[in-house]
Amino acid sequence: MNVRNKLRSIPLYMQILSGMLLGILLGIVGLSLGAENFIDKWVAPWGELFIRLLQLIAVPLIFVTLVKGISGLKDVGKFSRLGMQTLLIYLCLITVSASFGVGMGLSVRPGALVNREIVADLQETYRSTISEKAAAAEQTQEQGPLNFLNDIVPSNIVSAASNNSSILQVIFFAILFAVAILLVPKEKSRPVVEFFDGLNEVILRMVGFIIRLAPVGVTALMAALVTDFRGDMSVFSALALYALTVALAMLVIMYAFYPLVIKLFGGKTGVGRFLRAMYPVQLFAFTTSSSAVTLPVTMKTVEEDLGVSKEVSSFVLPVGMTINMDGTSCYQAIAILFIAQVLGVDLSFSQILVVLFMTILSSIGTPGIPGGTYVILAMVLTSVGIPAEGLALIIGIDRPLDMLRTSVNVTGDAAVACIIDQNDPCRWKMKN
Repeated sequence: MNVRNKLRSIPLYMQILSGMLLGILLGIVGLSLGAENFIDKWVAPWGELFIRLLQLIAVPLIFVTLVKGISGLKDVGKFSRLGMQTLLIYLCLITVSASFGVGMGLSVRPGALVNREIVADLQETYRSTISEKAAAAEQTQEQGPLNFLNDIVPSNIVSAASNNSSILQVIFFAILFAVAILLVPKEKSRPVVEFFDGLNEVILRMVGFIIRLAPVGVTALMAALVTDFRGDMSVFSALALYALTVALAMLVIMYAFYPLVIKLFGGKTGVGRFLRAMYPVQLFAFTTSSSAVTLPVTMKTVEEDLGVSKEVSSFVLPVGMTINMDGTSCYQAIAILFIAQVLGVDLSFSQILVVLFMTILSSIGTPGIPGGTYVILAMVLTSVGIPAEGLALIIGIDRPLDMLRTSVNVTGDAAVACIIDQNDPCRWKMKN
């Protein structure tokens, strides 16, 4: 019992960090002993199980928290003001991040140092994957400029709720449902509101059960990641400048841009308090590579450690998980310019502007799951005349960069939640 209490007293970020280090060590030992098959068959499944548990709870958590949050706003006018303020701030952050990514890609020019023989090998290795992504991108382009509406409005909410990549459709239905509750007389909507209050408590308890498994899941995920990249060390060496460029851009956004935004608009939140509270969330997002599965941890942190009201967090964070992809937009800009540089494609100023515009738009709605940017990248590449086969250049080292940009995404969501909550607490906070 004493050992269990001591383990529970260890902060979550320390448990996650310990799990990461243990997983890396386990992967290295597995490689040195030739036990990759053991890692793959007996260790990796525990990480996959942890991810599945988080994905299991993602859709009901998003739906219930959104309905509960919006229905608690008391009137439609308040929802409209909160929604508009949230969307405008998210759009500003995405624009700044994408512009910074374009600037990094043009100034550093990481593609100039890539070994052409490795490029050829990668194109052959990932030929089937590239073909699938290119076909999906071509199909998306042929569907017309308003096809994105089909990605927002579901034809069947049950079908949408059964697919974690259709989170945007679930959010649309949840908002429509919650607004309808606001328009129904209170005496008739009260049973529905009370039902969602109780359901929210049950789901949060389920989240607590799953989060307890985080250290074990993180250990398994990192061990599998180390063994997966055993044959790609030469790729890491050849693409070191590209990876360093992306990593540097992500760190600047996370530890310079967001603190500046918090300092200017975060009210009483404070930069130091914000960064300390976000460490465990960033580590969790880094290891899972998913904004969706990190959402429970993000919500818990901003409410308990940063003092953001549930009314704000239950709306801002789920919406931000889908549309506020600062790390993704910055990464996509650098990746597109890198591929163009490697393949010898000279982009004109107008094409660079197209890249910037497409990156901003395409990052909105990118699935908050590992690898959710491939189809989007293929579509943007073909839109400016870059062969989609260029994706082969980055797929091999995308996972660690995906992990890092996910950390940026969730940090941006939390920053916006703090800004909205702190700048007008009297308007948004629920009365106790």
